[in-house]
Amino acid sequence: MKTNPVIVALDFDSADAARELVEQLGDLVSFYKVGLELYAAAGMSFVRELVERGKDVFLDLKLYDIGETVKRATVQVARSGARFLTVHGSRAVMQAAVEGRASSPLKLLAVTVLTSFDQDDLADLGYPCAVADLVSLRVRKAMEAGVDGIVCSPLEVAMVRALAPRAILVTPGVRSAGAGKGDQKRVATPAEAIRAGADYLVIGRQITRAADPRQEALRILAEIETARAGA
Repeated sequence: MKTNPVIVALDFDSADAARELVEQLGDLVSFYKVGLELYAAAGMSFVRELVERGKDVFLDLKLYDIGETVKRATVQVARSGARFLTVHGSRAVMQAAVEGRASSPLKLLAVTVLTSFDQDDLADLGYPCAVADLVSLRVRKAMEAGVDGIVCSPLEVAMVRALAPRAILVTPGVRSAGAGKGDQKRVATPAEAIRAGADYLVIGRQITRAADPRQEALRILAEIETARAGA
């Protein structure tokens, strides 16, 4: 099989719970997302622990602050050995993160529109445009700012790939047919996301809340392999 594109979201309230899942999955999964909940519970020490265990870490903090703060925070993340860091798709924020990352191997990903948002949510925030239009704008700004990749809904992957052919595309909102959507609104299956051009798929509850997480991960990997074989 080609590179495993699955990033498992460690959406837990303690390092112990996250460690248990990492142990269960073993060498089947090498990439993990640490989001706000686990970061608030376990901090950078757990990020470093995963890195020391040979795992890749996607630190999903969606940094959004004044430029100097974002720059200095990015410096610290780069020192941790994390592989991916998310930042808000604002020009000033992205440029500050690029400065903070400097020559380190840390990859910066710009967040476009959250997969839990739909057209009504954008209207509530005061955006008069369609979701796809806002995504497109933020992708163009991200590439101009020099970030490495984009976080986008699987429904926009094909469009984003056309706008940014060399960008790393990471897609949350991915779950197999029949799996619950949870709080996500713009979703697709692993096979659909891969066919559309995604590089990495962030998958949480379908694996983390499964009775047998390892078996569920194997099921998803099989779907991906089938999609790749038919591409």
